[in-house]
Amino acid sequence: MTTSPDVRPASRPLTEPVGTVVPSQVPTHWYNLAADLPEPAPPALHPGTREPLGPDDLAPLFPMALIAQEVSTERYVEIPQTVRELYALWRPSPLIRALRLERALGTPAKIYYKYEGVSPAGSHKPNTAVAQAYYNAIEGTTKLTTETGAGQWGASLSFACSLLGLECEVWQVRASYDAKPYRRMQMETYGGVCHPSPSDLTEAGRAMLAADPETTGSLGMAISEAVEVAAQDPNAHYALGSVLNHVLLHQSVIGQEALAQLDEVGASADVVFGCAGGGSNLAGLSFPFIGRNLRDGTTTRVVACEPAACPSLTQGEYRYDFGDVAGLTPLLKMHTLGKDFVPPPIHAGGLRYHGMAPMVSHALELGLLEAIAVDQETAFAAGIEFARAEGIIPAPESTHAVAGAIAHARAATTEETIVIGLSGNGVLDLPAYHDFL
Repeated sequence: MTTSPDVRPASRPLTEPVGTVVPSQVPTHWYNLAADLPEPAPPALHPGTREPLGPDDLAPLFPMALIAQEVSTERYVEIPQTVRELYALWRPSPLIRALRLERALGTPAKIYYKYEGVSPAGSHKPNTAVAQAYYNAIEGTTKLTTETGAGQWGASLSFACSLLGLECEVWQVRASYDAKPYRRMQMETYGGVCHPSPSDLTEAGRAMLAADPETTGSLGMAISEAVEVAAQDPNAHYALGSVLNHVLLHQSVIGQEALAQLDEVGASADVVFGCAGGGSNLAGLSFPFIGRNLRDGTTTRVVACEPAACPSLTQGEYRYDFGDVAGLTPLLKMHTLGKDFVPPPIHAGGLRYHGMAPMVSHALELGLLEAIAVDQETAFAAGIEFARAEGIIPAPESTHAVAGAIAHARAATTEETIVIGLSGNGVLDLPAYHDFL
């Protein structure tokens, strides 16, 4: 019988609000929802043969350890000691009782938020960036390529590569590259190299520019460029910041800590709200809660909050599609708006992806979570309301979860417990707030 590893934080006085726990107590294992699903998720397919992918098909892009995690059905995967030591720079992240927000809303509900903005890069993305850089480094890879939307992932991978001695080359969606120069500066400070996408540096980029010289870009376009460069360099691998199973696995430290922290104060979540673009933040927060529902019969609701401008879960088709525009990636069964969909240049650049993680999509199909779409004005208004009550300026992506939670709390008539995934801070996104104000 598989038993749950001990991920509880060290004992602390039961004070309110719940604060930071002892930094040395980070989870020892990642949690894999695949072990508890009532039906397995459909496999990824080879783009040429349309047959299920094998390890050799992924070897040009990923180290074998990550490929093994991608197809794993083990409930718990041990976190390497080096990764845990790096996690301890910012983990466990605090679970905070939003007492001031509760008072401002006049709600009987108890609101907690799991704050990932305490990481050095300012978001949840280092949880997988550090793990991916580690596995690549021990296999002998010297360079990682990737895409990024708003820049949190590009900054996080640049940060992780700086810690583990790797080069990092990033293609950032043109709309965000132009609108968010501080993210590029952050990447460069960590030693990363950042290009606007589409660029004239790759065959895929040149084709996209020829088709539309004024395109604002998309994550699908940027992925094509990063994959092309990695595939042509024997010393390079590609790193993805969301969508794939191994990425969601690494992010599970968020939800495992949140469960332990709630247990510490004798609370349990009635409903969890997370923002959703590619799915890594939402899965990282919610999958441990869903796993407990499936194993122990708890009834925590999970609500994915996606942007109305890019509504893959609420309006996309559930089918096989490419993860990139050029069709270089495996075919994934997911909720998708189509690989050629170019979303408007919304401020929440990290949520501008045409598809949703296959595991998240599968969980929605099984009724294990639900989804809502939030428009940009509602999201920013909620972000400002949260900032003025709690003092933390949420990342534009996180404001979608905040908006969903605030609407729910305002309608609450009982003392239920709400958990918000605050996936990052918006300190480098202040121009977006300025535009809204």
